[in-house]
Amino acid sequence: QVQLVESGGGLVQAGGSLRLSCLASGSSFSINAMGWYRQVPGKERELVAAFTSGGSSNYAESVKGRFTISRDNAGNTVYLQMNSLKPEDTAVYYCYADYTSAGGTDFATWGQGAQVTVSS
Repeated sequence: QVQLVESGGGLVQAGGSLRLSCLASGSSFSINAMGWYRQVPGKERELVAAFTSGGSSNYAESVKGRFTISRDNAGNTVYLQMNSLKPEDTAVYYCYADYTSAGGTDFATWGQGAQVTVSS
């Protein structure tokens, strides 16, 4: 089973930057897709940025040009560099991973969430 551990959330002023990290740990797995979603109370969870199974990256229109998703060489850690933050970026950010186990079964899992608060 894969576990996702997030770090890097916090409080920042508008225009500032934060970097989120997400480490996937476990035994004998292969990551297919991995990325970041966010959620505010009363709204559905929405995609922020993610690497697809084909290796390309997708971004929400609202964060294009400000956020950058990257990963380490092993592909088990993803980062979200968030620049020019706006108050509307305030949310709980969740790491997501779609992976295949050693037995060949596909699973999806979520991290515990990291609070990002942008003050005006």
